[in-house]
Amino acid sequence: MKELPWIKNALLPLSWVYGAITDIRNFLFDNGIMHSEKVPQKVIVVGNLTVGGTGKTPVIEYLTRIFAKQTPTAILSRGYGRRTTGFIEADSSATAATIGDEPFQFYSKFSPEAIVAVCEKRVEGAMQIHRRYPGIRLLLLDDAFQHRAIRRDINILLSDYNRPFYEDHPFPAGRLRERRRGALRSDAVIVTKCPAELPADEKQNITESISRYTRAGIPVFFATTRYDVPRSYEGAPVALKNVKMAAGIANPLPFAAYLTTRFGVTDQQVFPDHYNYTPSDVEDLIKNLKNDTFVVTTEKDMVKLKPLVVAKGCAARFAYVPVSVDFGDEEQAFVQWVTSRTGDRF
Repeated sequence: MKELPWIKNALLPLSWVYGAITDIRNFLFDNGIMHSEKVPQKVIVVGNLTVGGTGKTPVIEYLTRIFAKQTPTAILSRGYGRRTTGFIEADSSATAATIGDEPFQFYSKFSPEAIVAVCEKRVEGAMQIHRRYPGIRLLLLDDAFQHRAIRRDINILLSDYNRPFYEDHPFPAGRLRERRRGALRSDAVIVTKCPAELPADEKQNITESISRYTRAGIPVFFATTRYDVPRSYEGAPVALKNVKMAAGIANPLPFAAYLTTRFGVTDQQVFPDHYNYTPSDVEDLIKNLKNDTFVVTTEKDMVKLKPLVVAKGCAARFAYVPVSVDFGDEEQAFVQWVTSRTGDRF
């Protein structure tokens, strides 16, 4: 939906108030009045200044693939949208309802290579992990850029190419969780969801815009979203022709655009981010579904829908599209940067 400028302008005074409140909070942390606690593990944070999806999940997965095979690693999330509270370590009994959709996705992909846990209080979660697994040396924190109670070794800030933070305002006139100057805390910025072919001069312009809000010398990397081979909910690669899209993610537009350019999209059903699907939702999705058509979802939706569609006996009619982050010709530079920042700290 197109934003109306007059509404944004009317909300700007509230954004100034909200921004001032976050400024005060950051001032208290910056000056040691509120404390950031050091935990036993080395900590890499992946987060953003904006509300909504900037591609944190694929970046956490990318980092897990880099580190988990050589360094004992844990992923700690808040577990947004789960029906539980407190610290929970993912195990074979975990579901999206008990730990959240994204942590359950991490667990499904990386267990037992990496420990996955959720806890609203990240310091408490880190200490719980240390007590259970004192050998864990690296902690990846998902969506914790504003969670300043825990000290971090690397702060990676994501900025959506289509919604750059340097053109946005704090909530409610915009989508920022804090003012743009929060980027000063970043050790690197990744511009996510870029076009596959981004001209060098545009990269330079974006880098200069970002650098107005970061410390001098902070690297800026550019990455695209790679859509992998579609897979059925039964696990096998599947050839798609006609699809009915279902998505409950923060920004479904890129996913919808991808499907539209490659398949015949017969219908699109959009649900709220972190939506908890019900059996009646499954019935609605397969209602009047033609034999040559699949219901296609994101991987994040799949981890919640799969138990329901298996129980309904219609898993063969559902497919999902895995996604990953692709640094292109900057991959070596990013891997070298992040490993050099951590290599001598373990």
